[in-house]
Amino acid sequence: MLIIDCHCHAGRGDGLTGPWDTDAPLRPYLAWADEAGIQRTVIFAAFHSDYAVANRQVAQLVQQQPERFYGFAFVHAERDRGRILDLVRTAVEDYGFVGIKLHRYDARISREVCDVARAFRLPVLYDVVGEASVVDLLAAQYPDVNFIIPHLGSFADDWRAQTALIDYLVRCPNIYTDTSGVRRFDILQRAVERAGAGKFLFGSDGPWLHPGVELSKIYALHLNEPDFQKVTSGNLLRLIRRVRPTVGEGAGRRVAVAAAPTAEKWRDPWLVGGEG
Repeated sequence: MLIIDCHCHAGRGDGLTGPWDTDAPLRPYLAWADEAGIQRTVIFAAFHSDYAVANRQVAQLVQQQPERFYGFAFVHAERDRGRILDLVRTAVEDYGFVGIKLHRYDARISREVCDVARAFRLPVLYDVVGEASVVDLLAAQYPDVNFIIPHLGSFADDWRAQTALIDYLVRCPNIYTDTSGVRRFDILQRAVERAGAGKFLFGSDGPWLHPGVELSKIYALHLNEPDFQKVTSGNLLRLIRRVRPTVGEGAGRRVAVAAAPTAEKWRDPWLVGGEG
C-alpha cells in the first residue's frame, strides 16, 4: 500500500532564526520514513530570503531521487510579487514540481499566487498560522483552485482555528488539510468524522517531526482500508493529477496582467452605478 508524506521541508535556509530557516537535512528523515513504510514524500524548501535559490536546491534533490520525491515551489507572496509566474513556471516546466507552498509567517496569500495556481492547476499548501477566516475567501474567490491548509489550521494547537477549519472542510469542496503536527487527537478524530477522509492528507512536517510518529496518528484513527488509502496517498495523487505541465503564452500573459499593479482606481462592485 502506497504511503506518501505530503509535508516535508528540505535543503538549507540562509537564516539563523531557528531550524526552519537554517537547515532541513533529509538523511535522518529518510531513515525514519523507511522504517515507517513511507515510500514517497512531498518536499519543499526551508524558509529562505530567495525562493528561486531555495527551489533550485529542492529540484536537485527531486532530480536525484525522482521515484522518491515530489516537489512543491515555495514562494513569498510579497517579496516575490511580480515574479510568482516566473518562479512557478520554472518549478513546473523545468523541475517537474506539482504544487505551491507558502506560509503566513512570510506574508499573507495574494491573488497573484492564486491566479498562477489556477493557470497551472496546482494545489496550494498554505499555512494560515491560525487565521482560518481567510479560507472562506479562498474557497469563494477561487473555487477551481484546491487549497491544503496544513496542521488542521494551526501548528500552535489553536483549537478555535482548528474547529473553524473543520467547518470549512465540510462546506467547501476545494479546501483540504494535512495532519502534520496536530497534537490534539480528539480534534483530529472529530474532524475526520465530520469532513470525511477525502479531505485529509497525511503529512509529517519533517525533517523536524518524526514521520513514523505522525503516521501512527493515522493508524490510530482506525480507518477502513479505502479511507486509509485516501489519507495516505489517494487524495494527494488526485490533486496533483490535474496539474498542467506547461501554460501557453496567452494564459501566462493573462496571469501577468492580472498580477501587475495598476494606477486605475478599483471600484467595489457594490458601488458600480453609484458614488465612489
